[in-house]
Formats: sequence, C-alpha cells, structure tokens
Amino acid sequence: MSDEPLLLDLAATLVVAETFGPTFQGEGPSCGRRCSFVRLGGCNLKCTWCDTPETWDASRHDLRQTLTPRTVADIMDRLMVADPHMVVITGGEPLLHQQQQGWTTLLHVLNMAGVEIEVETNGTIAPTPYTEARVTRFNVSPKLPHAGDPEHRRVNGKALAVLRWTNRAAFKFVCTGPDDVDEVMRFTHEHNIPARRVWVMPEGTDPALLPARLAALAEPALTAGFNLTTRLHIQLWGPEKGR
Repeated sequence: MSDEPLLLDLAATLVVAETFGPTFQGEGPSCGRRCSFVRLGGCNLKCTWCDTPETWDASRHDLRQTLTPRTVADIMDRLMVADPHMVVITGGEPLLHQQQQGWTTLLHVLNMAGVEIEVETNGTIAPTPYTEARVTRFNVSPKLPHAGDPEHRRVNGKALAVLRWTNRAAFKFVCTGPDDVDEVMRFTHEHNIPARRVWVMPEGTDPALLPARLAALAEPALTAGFNLTTRLHIQLWGPEKGR
C-alpha cells in the first residue's frame, strides 16, 4: 500500500473487539487523561497473563463472537460521542493492521477531528512512515520472559529502534515483582532506551492487590531512574470490560 491513502473510505473496515469511552487512560505517561478507546483484534504474541485474550486466543474464545468488522464511520461515531481529548488505539496488537485501508482512514479522520492519538503496541512491529506521521504517542510495552513467549518472538530490536527514534515513544514494562526491575534495566541498556522514557507497572487485574504490588516496585524503580505507573482503570473498576 502507498504511504498515502488513495481514497478516504469511511466504509473501510477494521476488526474490532470493543470501542468505549469516555474513560481514563489507565497506564503510562498519559495515566489519568480523559479519552476513548478502540480495541482491535489479533496479536502476534501469546502472553500468559494477557487480560484481553478474547482479542486473539481462539483456543479459549469464539473469535467470531468477540471480534467484529466495523466501518471507520461506525468506529468514529462511537469514539467521538464522548468528545475525547485523546483516542487510544489498542489490542491485541494494533500495528498488525497498518496495511489496511481502514487503518489509514481512521488515523486520517482522527487527525482531522483534532484529537491526540495514542497507540499501544508490544514493540515487535515498526510503525510505517504514514503511522508515525499521524500518531501523537506510542505506548510501547515490550514483554519480559515471564510473559511466556520465546525471546525471538517478543523482542525485535529493529522495531524498538524505530519506535525510539520517533521521540514519541514511552516504554512500559509489566512487572510481576521487584526482581523484574533488574530485567528491565538489562533490556533498556541493551536497546539504548533512556531511563527517563521507561515506566514500570505492576501486573494484575485485582484492585485489592495493586497497591502492594505498586509499593514493591517503587524503590527499585526510583533507584533505576525509571518512572512508575499504576493501572488506574483496574483501581477504579476492576476487570470490568469497556472501562
């Protein structure tokens, strides 16, 4: 596909798990910001602790029921009804959709609407020039060994470098405990990711457990020079979908 869309086609489709908002971005540097979300289907990883397996795991979910092709016009209607300051495109792995007309059209009309665009990605797929030019911020979440996939699947040094060079990427690491902060230090050193652009975040979907897990990460994160993020949506609403 050309870097520029040949036609602004609002009837073009994307495979969607859910659209929702208004809500708050729950994680990373935009935590607490009012926004709308569109969650796309499909992922190239199989994280053992994934909290949205309905977007990719056919062994546990009937993806014909959990994923729906929706037009860009329909997606925009649902996103913009909340009059958001920002739209978050998440997954699954949303950058799998970059070669689709629905993707290029969605980014274009979001730009026209004047809202910021944040893309959440696992960092294994580089953004195309078209995507890079239109996205305000990349919320990159590389996976550590505890996610379960082998390193050659969960780490792509070239894609991470492209994301780093955009100067619009934050790197967010899910940590199951304070020992994982050492692994984040090794990873970020190996891939030349500055500590000021790193956020560590506790794993979990139980709001009762998050405060202790967050506290356990605080001192190691400070020592490493990293930022710390909670999971605000979990604290507010637990594992409830669409929040």
